[in-house]
Amino acid sequence: MTFSSVLIANRGEIARRVIVACREAGLRSIAIYSDADADAPYVRLADDAVHIGPTPATESYLSIERVLAAAKDSGAEAIHPGYGFLSERAEFARAVVDAGLVFIGPTADVMDAMGRKDRARTIAGRAGVPVTPHFDPEAVPADAYPVLVKAAAGGGGKGMRIVREAGGLAAAIDAARREAASAFGDDTLLVEKYVEAGRHVEVQVFGDNAGHIVHLFERDCSVQRRHQKVVEEAPAYGLTDELRRTLHDSSVALCREVGYTGAGTVEFLVADGRAYFLEMNTRLQVEHPVTEQITGLDLVQWQLLVAAGHDLPLAQDEITASGHAMEVRVYAEDPYSGFLPQAGHVLAAAWPEDVRVETDLFGDQEVSTAYDPMLGKIIVTGSDREDARVRMIAALDDTGIFGVTTNVGFARRLVAADEFAAGRVHTAWLDSDAAADLLTTPTLSEPAARAAALLWAGLTLPDGSSPLSVHDGWRSGGDPAAVRIVLVDEADRSWEHLIGDDEPAGAAELAIADTDGLTIAWQGQTWRLDAPDPMRGGHQRGAATDADLVSPMPGTVLRVDVSPGDIVTLGQQLGVVEAMKMELSMVAPYDGVVSHVGAAAGDQVPIKHLLFTVDPAATKEQS
Repeated sequence: MTFSSVLIANRGEIARRVIVACREAGLRSIAIYSDADADAPYVRLADDAVHIGPTPATESYLSIERVLAAAKDSGAEAIHPGYGFLSERAEFARAVVDAGLVFIGPTADVMDAMGRKDRARTIAGRAGVPVTPHFDPEAVPADAYPVLVKAAAGGGGKGMRIVREAGGLAAAIDAARREAASAFGDDTLLVEKYVEAGRHVEVQVFGDNAGHIVHLFERDCSVQRRHQKVVEEAPAYGLTDELRRTLHDSSVALCREVGYTGAGTVEFLVADGRAYFLEMNTRLQVEHPVTEQITGLDLVQWQLLVAAGHDLPLAQDEITASGHAMEVRVYAEDPYSGFLPQAGHVLAAAWPEDVRVETDLFGDQEVSTAYDPMLGKIIVTGSDREDARVRMIAALDDTGIFGVTTNVGFARRLVAADEFAAGRVHTAWLDSDAAADLLTTPTLSEPAARAAALLWAGLTLPDGSSPLSVHDGWRSGGDPAAVRIVLVDEADRSWEHLIGDDEPAGAAELAIADTDGLTIAWQGQTWRLDAPDPMRGGHQRGAATDADLVSPMPGTVLRVDVSPGDIVTLGQQLGVVEAMKMELSMVAPYDGVVSHVGAAAGDQVPIKHLLFTVDPAATKEQS
């Protein structure tokens, strides 16, 4: 069962993580890449790389046939699936073994058993793991509400509906069935008691071929939006010793029941001092670094050892944890527009120093909507939760992604929020009215504008060292000569600052600059400020107005419902854009007349493409 070469059936930061582990273990690493990833850093990092196919994941990373062909062509002896893509597909694990290769993960039979929520629930009950009350979808008792309708297959929040009263059950079941059938090819549903204000707590488990099973403590992943995790931490805070013991013992018992090998995660909903089994993930998790930080262990190295037939490196009583670790996922998305995924050209990426960062994004790269929008993860460790939280705020302050909209500023506001600091965030909190302030678009602050003025003054000094036009994520805490600086932000607001000779250098800030102005990252949020141009009347060149409706993502125009000259009313649909399998309706921002239509049905448009302009003044001229 020994092997010397590993093909990583994944991409981006996931592939990079496994490549580094293989290198440390003395194993040859083989990357795969699609057309879109031909120039990705992880491809260059691997010992070898194989082109896997076109950009669409279905024709590359999700093609079992192509992955196995790449393994054969490269001489790989084992395959690590990473996390995501094929990592929990039993048919893939089975095909790898049938091809005479080592699959670095649990067996296909275990994946089959635990991959469906209905089967996993039955097994969990047999192992004595606490589960939520469940009901026949056709006979839900009147006193059972609220209930959760969810797909038995798949995950990611698809096929899931919360029903608070009997009258909404039938419609929820119909909608969940359609969504589950579309996403997973299986419309089987479960109906369970919905636990209000619950926390998501998961236990890291590991097993080997000799039957040894251990847990590596637990993580809290309650900060979610639409069932997608944003912040994770270890250990979970505020649990009683008894509850923690229940979580650990139940997870180990479940693994023994199914004969689990490799890395896995048992997920629970915790509320009112009780734990309820949710599901098991039969793979390494995105958030595994926080467990590594508190235990000092390398879970990918453990995976490699177990797959090679070795026993677990440590027994349960030899595994210890100390401190507190926290992870923030950095996504290319707009939190203030419904978390819509974003794409485009990253001009520069500045990641924090002296903390753990897992990413394959280093600037001057394209971000595509073809794959998951996660750009990387920032992980910090502190002596306790508050220490880790403060360190995370500082780390996000030192992060700047330029050219593509990200969630860094939002994550910084979230981690700094009183509710998060007090540990009062549950799985539904971000999607509730309680988080409304965090999802309100921020405005440029006076300290941020002054920092930009200070940086611009430093750039415009006649010392020959100006880095204008260089997109390299430079840091500057300059001490410019006395000068009056005027900058104009994206809202056309002017900011005037007098920078004196004795201006303190202050903390170094992140920015990129060109001949017209600069973009500064302040507390994770990026802001563009331009030097006013008399020829432009002080207005920002190319700035969109309230009358302009632009495509929020790269996509396809499905419909155009208006023509230039049409009179429209507030909220009237002008057209529809499809992006990332979502249909986005473009509606009139007020009563007016359409003065511009910038696309036709069927057109492919880039992000921020001007689709429609509505002139509010034209109505009066028409009447």
